[in-house]
Amino acid sequence: MSDLRAPVTAYVAIGANLGDASTAVLCAINDLAELPQTDLVAQSSQYQTAPSASSGPDYINAVVEMSTRLTAQELLLALQQIEFEAGRDRPYPNAPRTLDLDILLYGEARIESTHLSIPHPRMFERAFVLVPLAEIAPALVTSEQLEAVAAQAITRLADGSGS
Repeated sequence: MSDLRAPVTAYVAIGANLGDASTAVLCAINDLAELPQTDLVAQSSQYQTAPSASSGPDYINAVVEMSTRLTAQELLLALQQIEFEAGRDRPYPNAPRTLDLDILLYGEARIESTHLSIPHPRMFERAFVLVPLAEIAPALVTSEQLEAVAAQAITRLADGSGS
């Protein structure tokens, strides 16, 4: 009998607005696909959005669906390592960033700790999360949720990165 945990479906939001943000998002997707005990299931198109509660250039955003045997905490640590390797600096809250990776959903888990909140506490307030999430997992986003963020400008990029 294997001691491996059953795989969990997790959704991760990806964003960047410093340097070559589009390349940073694509590299992050590749890095996520290489995580141990993890398979990349789907990736959204890239979307361009203005900073929200932040400053700097426009963001490039995407969402991926993963099947992983990593625990939520192990996944968080892996995401933070990918951010670090991409030059992520945290000089102040909501600072412009070379890469931002957030766990949106981790199976049916509800987690509240000082380091991790799942579901992501602000995901339903953000078009840059809901629109790409709806692209790859339409059953997870309601029309009412999309309507609530419809005033937030978001542009799908014709980059062919959708799954």
